[in-house]
Amino acid sequence: MTTTLPKPFDTGLAERGLERWRAEAANAADNDGNNDGDSTGDALRAWAEAYADSAEGRALIDAVCGNSPYLGQILTRELPFVREMVTRGYDDAFATLLRRLEADCAEERNIDRLMTALRIAKRRAALLIAIADITGAWELEAVTGALSDIAETSVRMAANHLLRRAAEAGTLTLPEPQRPWVGSGLIVLGMGKLGARELNYSSDIDLIVLYDDAVVQTPQPDNLARTFIRIARDLVRIMDERTKDGYVFRTDLRLRPDPGATPLAVSVSAAEIYYGSVGQNWERAAMIKARPIAGDPEAGAHFLRFLEPFVWRRHLDFAAIQDIHSIKRQINAHKGHREVTVNGHDIKVGRGGIREIEFFAQTQQLIFGGRDIRVRIAPTLLANKALCAVGRVPEAAVEELEEAYRFLRRVEHRIQMTDDRQTHQIPADDEGVAHLATFLGYAQVEDFRADLLAQLGRVEDRYAELFEEAPSLSGPGNLVFTGTDDDPGTVKTLAGMGYRDPSRVIAVVSTWHRGRYRSTRSGRARELLTELVPAMLNELAKTPAPDDALVKFDSFLERLPAGVGLFSLFIANPWLLALVAEIMGTAPQLAETLSRNPSLLDAVLSPDFFDPLPDAAGLTPEYQRFIAGAHNFEDVLTLSRRWTNDQRFRAGAHILRGITDGDHCGPFLADLADVVVPELAARVEEEFATRHGRIPGGAWVVVAMGKLGSRQLTITSDIDLIVVYEVPPGTRQSDGTKPLAPNEYYIKLTQRLTNAITAPMADGRLYEVDMRLRPSGNAGPLATALDAFTAYQAKDAWTWEHMALTRARVIGGDSAGGDPPLGHKVESAIRGVLTGPRDPAKVLRDVADMRRRIDKEFGTANPWNVKYARGGLIDIEFTAQYLQLRHGHAHPEILSIATSRALLNAAAAGLLAPEVAEELAATLKLWRRVQGFLRLTTDGVLDPRQVSPTLREGLSRAAFPDEEPAVDFAALDSRIRDIAARAHRHFVALVEEPASRLPPPETNEEAKLP
Repeated sequence: MTTTLPKPFDTGLAERGLERWRAEAANAADNDGNNDGDSTGDALRAWAEAYADSAEGRALIDAVCGNSPYLGQILTRELPFVREMVTRGYDDAFATLLRRLEADCAEERNIDRLMTALRIAKRRAALLIAIADITGAWELEAVTGALSDIAETSVRMAANHLLRRAAEAGTLTLPEPQRPWVGSGLIVLGMGKLGARELNYSSDIDLIVLYDDAVVQTPQPDNLARTFIRIARDLVRIMDERTKDGYVFRTDLRLRPDPGATPLAVSVSAAEIYYGSVGQNWERAAMIKARPIAGDPEAGAHFLRFLEPFVWRRHLDFAAIQDIHSIKRQINAHKGHREVTVNGHDIKVGRGGIREIEFFAQTQQLIFGGRDIRVRIAPTLLANKALCAVGRVPEAAVEELEEAYRFLRRVEHRIQMTDDRQTHQIPADDEGVAHLATFLGYAQVEDFRADLLAQLGRVEDRYAELFEEAPSLSGPGNLVFTGTDDDPGTVKTLAGMGYRDPSRVIAVVSTWHRGRYRSTRSGRARELLTELVPAMLNELAKTPAPDDALVKFDSFLERLPAGVGLFSLFIANPWLLALVAEIMGTAPQLAETLSRNPSLLDAVLSPDFFDPLPDAAGLTPEYQRFIAGAHNFEDVLTLSRRWTNDQRFRAGAHILRGITDGDHCGPFLADLADVVVPELAARVEEEFATRHGRIPGGAWVVVAMGKLGSRQLTITSDIDLIVVYEVPPGTRQSDGTKPLAPNEYYIKLTQRLTNAITAPMADGRLYEVDMRLRPSGNAGPLATALDAFTAYQAKDAWTWEHMALTRARVIGGDSAGGDPPLGHKVESAIRGVLTGPRDPAKVLRDVADMRRRIDKEFGTANPWNVKYARGGLIDIEFTAQYLQLRHGHAHPEILSIATSRALLNAAAAGLLAPEVAEELAATLKLWRRVQGFLRLTTDGVLDPRQVSPTLREGLSRAAFPDEEPAVDFAALDSRIRDIAARAHRHFVALVEEPASRLPPPETNEEAKLP
C-alpha cells in the first residue's frame, strides 16, 4: 500500500473542485475572522492560489474533490481553516480547534449559537481528520482518537449548557454554577467506539444518560425525572438535529437499560436494579468500553465502580460461560469456509468483519477479566494484546487481527468519507468498488479485492477458532439478538427461514433477553433461553405462518410464572419444543389453552399422554378425582374448565400428531361433555335449592342435540342443549325460602346451568351453549314441560325441528322423579315423533327447501368449508335425516343418532343402495377428519390460495391417513372436489330431484330457521 495521496477517481469532480477553490479564493473577505484577525482577504487569496498551483496543493485538492463530494464541499468552503491546517500542521490545528470550541461555548447561553458553533467545529474537524488520514500523517489511533475528542467535547459543552439552563429555570440546584458539571449528578456515558476512543469517520455516538438521584440537588424533587429526560432529549437535539450548518453527531440512546421500557434518562438507582437483576452478557460486553464523557465525573466514576461486579464476574459457572460464548456462537462462522464476495459486503457485521475482531476480544475479556484486571482494557487492539500477554491468545492471532483491523478501519473510513454516510458496506456495483479502491490508493482494483478477501478470511478463521468446541447457536446464517440495531445477517437468516418481518422477530426475542417477563427474569432462565432460541425459531419456521406462531409463543412466555423448569424440559426433550412450536403455529385453540395453563406440558411428558383416549367409563372417575378437592361451587366450575380443557388439549395434540383424527375423536369429546354437564347440572341444582328449594316430585333432564347429540363434537364445537321438566299435577311452587312456580323454577334453573357452562373464567368458558333448538326457538321458554314438549312436536314443530330430533339424546339432569323416569319418557316422546306417520311429499319438499335456503345464505364454492359446501356435511346429514323421517314409521329400526349408522341402517332395510350408503358414510368420516384438523389449525375456513407446505402435508395426512401426503395442494384440492361432487350427486338424486317433481305446496309459509 502506498501512503502517497490517492488519484482522483472522478477527474471531472476534481476539476470542478479546483474551480470552486479558485472562485472561493477570489471572493475571499477582507478578514474571515477565524485566524486571529491577522489575515486579509488578499493574503488568503494569494495563499490559496499559490497552494492550488503547487504540486502538493493540487494533489490534495484532486485527491479530496475527485473522491469525496462531501469533503470537496468542505474543503472549498473552509479556505481560512485549510490554510491554518496546512501551515500549522494537523496536530496543532486540531488542538487549537478544540481550545477555541471550549472557549466559545463555555459561557454560551443561547442554544442556537451553541448549535451553530458545534456544527462549524465538527465540519472543520471532519475535514482535518480526513486529510490527516488520507495523507497518512496520522495513524489509526490518532484518527479515531481525534474523532472521539471532537465528539466528547461537543457532548460536554452541550451538557454544561443544559445543566446551566436547568438551574436558571429553577429545576436544579448546582453546587458550583460556574462549573455546572460539579456535583450535578448528571452522568453521560460514552459507549462503544466513543467510549473506547475508536469512533469511525461518520459514526453515530452511543450514549447512556443517567442521573444520580442520591447526588442531584433540586427544589422540585417531583419533577426530577422530567428534568433529566428533558436534558437528554435536548442533548440529542443539539447533537443530532440538521440545520443549515449540518449536524454534530447522530446520537443514539438505545444502549440504556431496556430502552423499549425506560425513559431517555434513567436514574442510577433504577439502572443499578436493572444491571443487578436482568443485565445481559452483551450489555456486560458493552460496558467494557463505557466511559464518563460529560456531566458529573465523580458520579460517573462511582456508577462504573458499582458496575464492576456486573461486568467483571469473578465466578462463572458453565452455563454463564456458555451464555458468553453465545455472543460468538450466534454468528455463523466457519473456518476455511468462504462465501464472501466483495461487492456489497458489510465490513462491520459481515463475515470476517470488524465486529468479529471486537467480539474476539470482548468475549474473552468477560470470561477472564473477573480474575485478571490486566485484560480490562477498552480499545480493541490493546485488549487483544493484553489477552496475549496473559497467555489467552496466541501472538500470531493478535498480529493477524491487528493487521486486519487497521486495514478494515481504513476501508470503513474511506467508504464513509465519500458522502458522510453511516454505512459499512462495500459498494454493490463494480464502479463503486473501483472508486473505493482508488480512494484507498490502489492502482488496480483487483489488488484491493484480493487484499480485502484475504483480510476477511483471516479474521473469519480466527473467529471460528474461538470456542470452537461449543455448539453453534446460529441457524443457516447468523442469529444475533444482542445490541440495539438489527444484525443484517440475522435479518437475512430469518427471512430465509420464512419469517415475513425479521425485525419484529428480533424485537420479540430481544424482549425475552431483557427479562421483561416473569419467566425470563432470572439469569439462569435467560441463559437457557439463549441455548433454545435457534431450535425454537427453526421449529416455528416449519409452521404455516412463522410470524404468527412466534407471537403466540411470545404470549405463552409472557404468561409463564417461571421459565427455568420449562426451558430445562425443552433442552432435555427437544421433541417437546417441537410439539409446542407445532401447537403455536398450527393450532390456535390449543395455543390459547396452553398459554392459559402451561402446566399442561407436565402432562405431555407423562408416559400415557399419547396412549389411546379413554371412554366415558375411564373419564368419569378421573373427573371425579379432579374435582374432589373443590371447596365450593366456584371451585367446581374452575376445576371443570381446567380438566375439560386439559382433555381437549390432549385430544388436539393427538390429532396434530396423527394418533387419532377428527372422526375418531368426536365420541371422546362428546364423552367429556357427557361427564361434565350432568355433574354441573346436579351441582347447579344443589346450589339453586339452597335458596329456592325443590319442586316436590319434580324432575328435569338435559337433552343433547346437534353434534353433541350425535357424539361428533370437534375441539371448538359449542353444544346444543334443551331442557325438559315434569311436575306432578297441582304442584304450585318449590319448597325453598324463596319459592318459585314450576315454570319459573326450571327456567331459572336452566339459566343457572347455562351460566355455569358459559361464564368466562380464568380458564375460559367450558362451552358455548346454543338452546335455539328448543320448542319455538328463541321465542320459547328456556325449559319446556314434558306435556308441552310433546304437544309442540305433534302439532307445531317444523320439519327441520324433527330433523334435529334424529340426533337428540338425554345426557343428564334429575330424572329420578316419576315412574318410568323422566329421561325414559323424553326419549320415548322423541322416538314417538320420529316413528309417527307423516306426509312423504311434505318431508321431501321441506328437506329440499331447507337445504336451498341454507345454500342461499351460506353457500360456498370452497370445498374445504366442509359444513356448507355442496356434497359436504350438511348434504350427507340431511340425507340421513330425510331417510329417517321418511321411513321411520315403517322402519323404526333405521333410527340412529349417528349419521353414518343411520345411512347403513337404511341400506340394510333396503331403503338406500348399499354402495351409496357406504360411500356417503366414508365421505362423512373424511369430512369429519378434515373438519377436526381445520378446527385446530385455522381460525376460520381454509383459504385454498394460502396453504403452506406444512399445512398441506398435515391436511393431506388428516384426510387420507393411510396414504402418503399429497405432493401438491392442487392434487389434494382436486380430489376433495371430486369426492364432494359425488356426494352432492347422491343428495340431488335422493332429495332435490324428486322434490323438484312435486306439485307446489298449498301454502307458501316458510319455516323459521334457528
